[in-house]
Amino acid sequence: MLHLPELHERPVEDCAEGKFISGGARMDFPATQPKPAADGKIIYYPPGVKEITDKITNDEVVKRLKMVVKTFMDMDQDSEDEKQQYLPLALHLASEFFLRNPNKDVRLLVACCLADIFRIYAPEAPYTSHDKLKDIFLFITRQLKGLEDTKSPQFNRYFYLLENLAWVKSYNICFELEDCNEIFIQLFRTLFSVINNSHNQKVQMHMLDLMSSIIMEGDGVTQELLDSILINLIPAHKNLNKQAFDLAKVLLKRTVQTIEPCIANFFNQVLVLGKSSVSDLSEHVFDLIQELFAIDPHLLLSVMPQLEFKLKSNDGEERLAVVRLLAKLFGSKDSDLATQNRPLWQCFLGRFNDIHVPVRLESVKFASHCLMNHPDLAKDLTEYLKVRSHDPEEAIRHDVIVTIITAGKRDLSLVNDQLLGFVRERTLDKRWRVRKEAMMGLAQLYKKYCLHAEAGKDAAEKVSWIKDKLLHIYYQNSIDDKLLVEKIFAQYLVPHNLETEERMKCLYYLYASLDPNAVKALNEMWKCQNMLRSHVRELLDLHKQPTSEANSAAMFGKLMTIAKNLPDPGKAQDFVKKFNQVLGDDEKLRSQLELLISPTCSCKQADVCVREIARKLANPKQPTNPFLEMVKFLLERIAPVHIDSEAISALVKLMNKSIEGTADDEEEGVSPDTAIRAGLELLKVLSFTHPTSFHSAETYESLLQCLRMEDDKVAEAAIQIFRNTGHKIETDLPQIRSTLIPILHQKAKRGTPHQAKQAVHCIHAIFSNKEVQLAQIFEPLSRSLNADVPEQLITPLVSLGHISMLAPDQFASPMKSVVANFIVKDLLMNDRSTGEKNGKLWSPDEEVSPEVLAKVQAIKLLVRWLLGMKNNQSKSANSTLRLLSAMLVSEGDLTEQKRISKSDMSRLRLAAGSAIMKLAQEPCYHEIITPEQFQLCALVINDECYQVRQIFAQKLHKALVKLLLPLEYMAIFALCAKDPVKERRAHARQCLLKNISIRREYIKQNPMANEKLLSLLPEYVVPYMIHLLAHDPDFTKPQDVDQLRDVKECLWFMLEVLMTKNENNSHAFMKKMAENIKLTRDAQSPDEPKANEKLYTVCDVALCVINSKSALCNADSPKDPVLPTKFFTQPEKDFCNDRNYISEETRVLLLTGKPKPTGVLGTVNKPLSATGRRPYIRTTGSETGSNISVNSELSSSAGNRSREQSSDISETGVSENDENPVRIISVTPAKTEPVKNKEINSDQATQGNSTERGKKRTATASGTENIHQKAEEKNADETGPSLAAKTRRGRPPKPEPQGTTAKNEETNKPPVRGRKRAAVSQESPGSLEAGNAKAPKQQDTAKKPAAAQRQIDLQRSQVLGSDGDSLLEIDSSPGYSQNTMDLFKARESSQEDTEDTEIAEGDFLKVKRKLTRKGRK
Repeated sequence: MLHLPELHERPVEDCAEGKFISGGARMDFPATQPKPAADGKIIYYPPGVKEITDKITNDEVVKRLKMVVKTFMDMDQDSEDEKQQYLPLALHLASEFFLRNPNKDVRLLVACCLADIFRIYAPEAPYTSHDKLKDIFLFITRQLKGLEDTKSPQFNRYFYLLENLAWVKSYNICFELEDCNEIFIQLFRTLFSVINNSHNQKVQMHMLDLMSSIIMEGDGVTQELLDSILINLIPAHKNLNKQAFDLAKVLLKRTVQTIEPCIANFFNQVLVLGKSSVSDLSEHVFDLIQELFAIDPHLLLSVMPQLEFKLKSNDGEERLAVVRLLAKLFGSKDSDLATQNRPLWQCFLGRFNDIHVPVRLESVKFASHCLMNHPDLAKDLTEYLKVRSHDPEEAIRHDVIVTIITAGKRDLSLVNDQLLGFVRERTLDKRWRVRKEAMMGLAQLYKKYCLHAEAGKDAAEKVSWIKDKLLHIYYQNSIDDKLLVEKIFAQYLVPHNLETEERMKCLYYLYASLDPNAVKALNEMWKCQNMLRSHVRELLDLHKQPTSEANSAAMFGKLMTIAKNLPDPGKAQDFVKKFNQVLGDDEKLRSQLELLISPTCSCKQADVCVREIARKLANPKQPTNPFLEMVKFLLERIAPVHIDSEAISALVKLMNKSIEGTADDEEEGVSPDTAIRAGLELLKVLSFTHPTSFHSAETYESLLQCLRMEDDKVAEAAIQIFRNTGHKIETDLPQIRSTLIPILHQKAKRGTPHQAKQAVHCIHAIFSNKEVQLAQIFEPLSRSLNADVPEQLITPLVSLGHISMLAPDQFASPMKSVVANFIVKDLLMNDRSTGEKNGKLWSPDEEVSPEVLAKVQAIKLLVRWLLGMKNNQSKSANSTLRLLSAMLVSEGDLTEQKRISKSDMSRLRLAAGSAIMKLAQEPCYHEIITPEQFQLCALVINDECYQVRQIFAQKLHKALVKLLLPLEYMAIFALCAKDPVKERRAHARQCLLKNISIRREYIKQNPMANEKLLSLLPEYVVPYMIHLLAHDPDFTKPQDVDQLRDVKECLWFMLEVLMTKNENNSHAFMKKMAENIKLTRDAQSPDEPKANEKLYTVCDVALCVINSKSALCNADSPKDPVLPTKFFTQPEKDFCNDRNYISEETRVLLLTGKPKPTGVLGTVNKPLSATGRRPYIRTTGSETGSNISVNSELSSSAGNRSREQSSDISETGVSENDENPVRIISVTPAKTEPVKNKEINSDQATQGNSTERGKKRTATASGTENIHQKAEEKNADETGPSLAAKTRRGRPPKPEPQGTTAKNEETNKPPVRGRKRAAVSQESPGSLEAGNAKAPKQQDTAKKPAAAQRQIDLQRSQVLGSDGDSLLEIDSSPGYSQNTMDLFKARESSQEDTEDTEIAEGDFLKVKRKLTRKGRK
């Protein structure tokens, strides 16, 4: 017999009649008489218990049942006699009277009795009927609902019932019943429904025992029973009853081995077979999988492969649900699913590239949790995040940033450099929301890890690039970007809420550690804020003036200017007008604004003013106030939140500490020298924007100390600070004045050229007796000039030039004798030393001879002297212009004694061209510049030396963009179409775009400008361009198709930009100008037929281009254009010129290919392949060994020798940029595709990059730029006659003869300089094929792969595209104005602009090319 453990006894009322004797013995006192049962058996009740029938009251029934319960509780399995005696009673208790009794106490007592009966009679139940057993267990199950109320008086009996059932495992009897599942389902549902937080651990334990025994000892778990468990895991039920969820969780853990096949079957039915009807929980399968995985991954061993199947479903919504599920499974903290199930992980990663946008979005969101919880999976995620960072959907790109930044803020070690690089790229995204998220995210990382140093120096170093990158974004055109950079600077890079000393320390070391481009951006930011501050100040000044029409017009213009500096300028205009009205009505508001922009406003005062103005404009009834937001933007830009007098004093103290060696420079990662120099530069910039803040003896004492330092840059910056801020030194600080004067005199006489210039300007700016001071410098310097010691000439020439410009009334006359007797006769007209014949066309500044430097300064002195006089009464300007023209004609060698080196000649040509351009900025001198002199100046932009072309173009743009130069000088950019270097053409196109937009905007903003349209309207450049091209020395034969192609490309280079928009019917206006020119004569040579024929031919080419590119040009011109009389005669009466100067065949040839329009930094003016065009071969770097003037063709022996030399070079990695070869790092050249006989496609044609551009210019190998090869010259002299005509500077070369080309094609291929290599150059040797699609004879040559052998010189330029950034930021040359910095803002992603660049060993890129020179008549 089965012996069960003793149960816990519960208080039960004692029997009144006496005690029950085990073993069926008689009672000690008279017992109740047995009563016959319905079936005839006699029912024996325990002693003292009367018969229980329906005739008695419920209370009596309860009373008697309690004694029965007590009797059964005390019985055990060994009491055979008692078991037999009470068997009829046991059967009677299962009757309908008890099972369906309406009294719950009766039902509870009966249930307790039945539970004990099952215990006592175990393992066989006394009930043989299956139906009766089912009724009994369903009855007992219903009674278990009483467990819900723990505060009930009967709870102990309910607990006893549960305990009894659990210990005895009574429900296991039901396994024999056919419909036992109904009982079990009812039991499970009851237990899960009654469990609550008031139950103790024992109740939960008994419930678990009861249910787990049913699961583990049964034949299996049916779906309905499984549902009764799983339903508690669904989030809705989980939230309703947390205890039921915990109970199900523990139950599943305990029965995992048994229940796992049932769970697998359920998910198989739903996921694979799609039988959602098998369970009501089918729609919650993914929630269930998540919960089951969290409980025990072993529950899903067979389910995970099914999820891989669902990941590949055709239903996007279904894939989305699976991705959401797996994201939680893979991303949970303790999950090792990715390592345990690699196929599923790889399949999941594939969803990053899902075609369904929500799936990709969900995948990206998952990555954040995964990076934080599983850093080991970062490598797998990186590649997929990289692709998604370029997703076409804005939301996905945005979430990639959020994912990476969130992980990075948690712990920087969780994100690698590649992930941070993705965020860096997105700072240039085309969508503002994405850019903003990327910029703000990076700013937060910088503040956390660099500013607060929360993770140590290594983390700070890892994100140290962020400060530079964020400031680079200030180069972008969008005002939103600029405003966000300003906000980031004020809140994250240098938080304005720091104490002054801490804030300035932060700024001091930030400025010292920024790269040059970031420094320029920061300087520009301060400059823009200061400019806006001045606009607001001028607006307030207008409010003080009496109302008038002129005042209103000026105020309107000022408001439009201010609106441009705010987000969404269109809306901003309305808000600014409203703000202006409020200012006019509210005097207190005006006074607050005046205090805010006053030079003496402190940072704390600014904060108070901003709050006060915002409070006055706030509207409590309008929580979102766009007007107030716009005003806040304005106030934030003009408020001095960083710099005031206290801040400048703190900066000076920091610099003093660096000078004394007591600062924390090394700890901050900068050297003391760097800190001092950067500190002075910072103070110099701030001296422009906040000059009043410097006015203190302490500050000036520190600056005097800097003047005495040996560092030339530091002293120069200190002088400039004095110049900008020292207006009150003479009156307020006499001691500083007395110390400063001798230092300035010394710097003007014996300092560096830059120091001398600043010293002269400083004296002129801050001293009242400046005439006396300047005379004390001028007289000794003018007497001590000695051309035999050029080293000591440079500084005096600089000082004399600036003195004569600043004080012309006093020094113009004395300077005239200096100019005539010394500058021209003694210095410029004599070559005292012989230049180094190294063949280079350009040398670094430190290698230029002192004599040439002196001559360059002498030319500048002439210009400054004339600019000071501003008149030509003495005809000195005519003489100077003739001298400068002669220098250009002689290619820089004014004496023509050939003693001067090539590189020195380049310097002098640049100086002469720049001088003419500088004089043209003064109206009185512009009038006397002849067309011939203008054309000579223009040709400098086609100089054979790359650096001359580059610097001249920058100077030209700088003057044009400030509207300082006459419009005719913009025509010079048309000649840039001939430049063989793509970057130079791209730069010229940008300059044109910038200049045209500025001029058009100026005309719109200034109504008075309509009176000066001839000098402002960009379209008026067309006649100047036509005249310039008609006098192009390369244009000698008006009917030569190749020369006409060159003319056409130059015309289109300018017209393409002008014709982008047909503003005011400008196309018809330009056509009308070209037609009118044909009715005039060339004023330069009115009676020369050939000159006029060339002019009319260029007009016809221009008309041909305009007609072919625009269908709108045939409309009537809105106005009759005015032609410049300096270049064209007045139309003659009865003169009709209807002749076509280009034939129809020529016209067709010119129009066979349209130059491909490119992006801002793309290749400019690419040609297309043209059917029937005769192939012209651009000579490549492999054809010529250097960029030299080749005076003869190389003989075959010379060709063989050069082939041998080039093979040696290729093997040893030696560069030919010097006479003494230098070993360099070679790079494997990229291969090019061979060209087929048939036409190439348009892509290949465009990549040819001007390969069919009339004269085919050479693009020489890298390492050979600007080299004069003595060996080749010597060889040429020995083997062939030199050209009789004098070679001419400044034009791209004609192609070499075919024989030489073929012979030298494979010979000279010097290795590529530089450590990095971008895509193969389209102008490198490999580009030959693109231009020769129709040249069968050249195919053998074209099929040979060739190295890209050109390096691009942007000097002081930084191509950020090389490290993952899509912005090309170009640093301007020395003296390049900040006004032009936005010229170099690039498009969002660099496409072709960096494809043919190679990053050289230095900090800049060099372009290597060869320009042969052509004879001039």
